[in-house]
Amino acid sequence: MAGALSALRRLYLSLYNWTVFLGWLQVLYLALKTLNESGHQHVYKAVERPLLLAQSAAVLEILHGLVGLVRSPISATLPQIGSRLYLTWGILWSFPETQSHILVSSLVISWSITEIIRYSFFGMKEALGFAPSWLLWLSEVGLIYIALQYIQKSEKYSIRMPNKWNFSFDYLYAAIIALGIYVPGSPHMYRYMLSQRKKALSKTKAA
Repeated sequence: MAGALSALRRLYLSLYNWTVFLGWLQVLYLALKTLNESGHQHVYKAVERPLLLAQSAAVLEILHGLVGLVRSPISATLPQIGSRLYLTWGILWSFPETQSHILVSSLVISWSITEIIRYSFFGMKEALGFAPSWLLWLSEVGLIYIALQYIQKSEKYSIRMPNKWNFSFDYLYAAIIALGIYVPGSPHMYRYMLSQRKKALSKTKAA
């Protein structure tokens, strides 16, 4: 019984990783194709649907950790996935003015390369390359920074006083706080991810 459950677990995780891998492969292909043919202004529109699906699918990784399908600690998984969802839905999708910026092309391509490597690694238990973490970090920080002016102008997601809840919320300040967390936090997260990958590789080689 335990052997059957283990086999089902491995089959499910393999299918999950390879499915998301194919999603990111599509994002990378469309991004590079559009960048070459139409310019960076049209990259987001070309990749929007597969990008939203691939990023949102990562929510399942939190569930995997909660139910014990994987050993990744939630404390490491949650900030990483949360930050990606924030950029994808809270910035790019919410503020169309940012979608044509050249940093979006850099961000999407960096995300794609990183995730293609990551999901293929977990799918095959082998690393196929390296993740350009410095470029990804720079793109993420830059994207939040250029969005600040649009957030301030539109006041989307902000709650002003007076209201019946006697509560106020400024999305601009939330974005500034997120930016402050990104600057020191992202390199640490990627160093952790790379160290975990090295540990898994050493175990695979030892076996």
